[in-house]
Amino acid sequence: MTTATRVYVARLAGLPVFDPNADLVGRVRDAVARLRTTNRPPQVVGLVADIPLRRQIFVPIGRITSIDAEAVALNTGTLNLRRFSKRANELLVLQEILDRRVSIEADGTPGTVVDVAMEASRTGEWSLSRVAVREITGRITRRGHLHQLEWHEVTGLIGPADVQGTASLLAVLENMRSADLANVLQDLPRARRNEVAAALDDERLADVLEELPERDQVEILVALDRERAADVLEEMDPDDAADLLAELPRTEQEVLLDLMEPDEADPVRQLMSYTPGTAGSLMTSEPVILPPDSTVAEALARVREPQLSPAIAAQVFVARAPMATPTGRYLGMVHFQKLLREPPAELLGGVVTNDIDPLRPEARLPEVTRRMATYDLVAMPVVDGTGRLVGAVTVDDVLDHLLPRDWRDRDAPDGQVTAETGEGRTGG
Repeated sequence: MTTATRVYVARLAGLPVFDPNADLVGRVRDAVARLRTTNRPPQVVGLVADIPLRRQIFVPIGRITSIDAEAVALNTGTLNLRRFSKRANELLVLQEILDRRVSIEADGTPGTVVDVAMEASRTGEWSLSRVAVREITGRITRRGHLHQLEWHEVTGLIGPADVQGTASLLAVLENMRSADLANVLQDLPRARRNEVAAALDDERLADVLEELPERDQVEILVALDRERAADVLEEMDPDDAADLLAELPRTEQEVLLDLMEPDEADPVRQLMSYTPGTAGSLMTSEPVILPPDSTVAEALARVREPQLSPAIAAQVFVARAPMATPTGRYLGMVHFQKLLREPPAELLGGVVTNDIDPLRPEARLPEVTRRMATYDLVAMPVVDGTGRLVGAVTVDDVLDHLLPRDWRDRDAPDGQVTAETGEGRTGG
């Protein structure tokens, strides 16, 4: 195997994995090590890789031809695509060892694990060899000394998960997309998942919650203190916050809504008042809305805002003041492609499209789906009986409700799960 002979596992996280044709297979999530009955360090038997469709697969160490700072290369394009499942005598290095509180055997100094190295022997066998441990000083303002130690020089590396912190793992996960981080949380034991989730800042946690199955959303939210839970709900899109609150008992809903800022709680309350399965319950109450005297240039500046999802940014809705939902009289919408074709100084009132009847809040999901498909729209306005814009249904809202309730759940059935050969796990 042409590769580095010592690799620190935390630096592997997120690296692309390529097959011999330089096609992307997935990205490294973790390393799998097998515990031994002797005192020898655990043997590294492979990597866990994230592949599309929210699945993790096992990549045997024998299939890897090179590991460097940029990528992991394989010697085959044929892999077993069965979802990875850890065996009883195995451990996941980043998930189970990073941030673990340990002791330096020489003098009993306490510390935390910040990284673990895997190293190849002359025979090509990989083992966990060295451990980077930072001393715990007890002082907030002082960082402890970092030690590079052999595996046998550290005690407490294997054992209960309640002696782990979160700092190093969060550093590894920092640049992950919210959906990928949600996958990581689903794979953690319940207590560890709640601990890592609580360590995220409010905005990041809100983004991650939106990508989790409802069961996990509820579990993480109720594990937070109520003030923190309300802060996180404020950071969520109102429709997602409403869906999450709907999973809680009515008394708990009211407590959390009362703790939220009124201007954040009001749109959530409004969305929760609509009948489930209707346009009102599906919609977001915060689409891009501008008055008719705004210019094309101003509209393009709004849809460029990075926090907007592609579906929300695809069109601007035009209405009379006030601009917050429920607005004044709804006038129509302008797709961003049309904005690109118009002079920047042109007023929206002169380019607005109003030949498609908007949805009513009580429209049922089948009608919403047919209307959006008929007009090839990624979003449709929802207008109440007095002609005010109250929100917009986007294609991702529709998909969320058309797909099975457990579509985000990693434990849901896989369907087709094997590659060309259908061979089982090797080397693990």
